[in-house]
Amino acid sequence: MRLGSAANFCPPVEEGLTIVFEDEQGEQSELEFLGLIIHQDRRYGFFFPVSEDAPAGSSGEIVVLEVTELDEDDQPAAFELVEDESIATEAYEVFREATKDLYDFSD
Repeated sequence: MRLGSAANFCPPVEEGLTIVFEDEQGEQSELEFLGLIIHQDRRYGFFFPVSEDAPAGSSGEIVVLEVTELDEDDQPAAFELVEDESIATEAYEVFREATKDLYDFSD
């Protein structure tokens, strides 16, 4: 298992962990979980979209989701897409700094 390089970073419990999300219209998306950042008392999850035609990381796209609900063990139970681009960018920069020894997010 990978270790976090910052106190506010929680890595995935296993490499390649994918989660299937369903939106309000019932459409499903499979995303590979990269880790979670706690920033300004909020939790943000970072994901690569995954499909049979596009393996994780092939699109270069990172999806930023905010944790909106925790379960009884304080684990994420619900996520919502971060639509405010300035918040998503700020959270992503914190994520990049925290994971600089784990991932290479070349611009």
